[in-house]
Amino acid sequence: MRPMSLVHSCSIFTGSSFIKTTPINNNKPTFKIHQRPTIRSTISAAIVEEEVVELQQKPKPTFNFNAYMLGKGNSVHKALDESIMIKNPPTIHEAMRYSLLAGGKRVRPILCIAACELVGGEEATAMPAACALEMIHTMSLIHDDLPCMDNDDFRRGKPTNHKVYGEDVAVLAGDSLLAFAFEYVSSRTEGASPARVLAAIGELAKSIGTEGLVAGQVVDIASTGGQDIGLDQLEFIHIHKTAALLEASVVLGAILGGGSDAQVEKLRTFARCIGLLFQVVDDILDVTKSSEELGKTAGKDLLVDKTTYPKLLGLDKSRQFAEELLAEAKQQLEEFESQAAVAPLLALAEYIAYRQN
Repeated sequence: MRPMSLVHSCSIFTGSSFIKTTPINNNKPTFKIHQRPTIRSTISAAIVEEEVVELQQKPKPTFNFNAYMLGKGNSVHKALDESIMIKNPPTIHEAMRYSLLAGGKRVRPILCIAACELVGGEEATAMPAACALEMIHTMSLIHDDLPCMDNDDFRRGKPTNHKVYGEDVAVLAGDSLLAFAFEYVSSRTEGASPARVLAAIGELAKSIGTEGLVAGQVVDIASTGGQDIGLDQLEFIHIHKTAALLEASVVLGAILGGGSDAQVEKLRTFARCIGLLFQVVDDILDVTKSSEELGKTAGKDLLVDKTTYPKLLGLDKSRQFAEELLAEAKQQLEEFESQAAVAPLLALAEYIAYRQN
């Protein structure tokens, strides 16, 4: 079915070079067990047996994904609302806020916070980077919706930015969000060393330039309506256009949270897989859901003859590929399974795989 292996698909892009994830030492430490003197008492034995049974029957704590997303989403929304105030000239700031606060799943900022907390960091440390990621994502949506690009009238269930403020202001609103994102993360981040903040900014810049989002967008535009687009080129588009920023979301959180090089690279591979998974699912939803369900124009890819996974593989094999990507992503988190903080990333991966809009 596939011209390249799944592992290859999830490890080909990282900045300007092809690298392999740094191996992780999975050897578990050996602990010496110091035995207590044996107490030959049937009463003591009965008590111990009773305690063992009680421990075995005690239910494991469950992770409430909806509550987690609601709580983190509200925190992100509050921070975004406070990040850009209406000032002179008012129109540009209104246009920036219109799209930035229009709702959405906030997947990228929440991924950033979850990765930061997984490696031992705090939400407050990751929040400026989380906001910067959402600002850049919003910029990409404003520009993507323009008549010269995808020419969409609706986004997140509302008229697109250029339909409200005009094409000229929409372009400038996107530009302003992009510039302000870097100002915000560089000036507001606390709790991380300057070296880690600088590394995070470098990752963010790389993810949206000609080695990331822009590269994917350019090839996507050139490929629309083409007849000889294969899986390799389609994966290049989506790994750069969609997965790169999702990858940056997780990597920024891991860097700012104090993660080791090995942890950062393991989480990078996880993020690359869910980034590609996000686009595969997007392609499936575009042909299986209505505009009302999606909050944006459905069936648009088909109308402009854009190459998608369902177009190349069919729906069934596209869904199978999505399941394979999900399994590969989960595998990257195995070394973290002893930590309760891994639950949000596992749940977010499943959410991306099984979302309905």
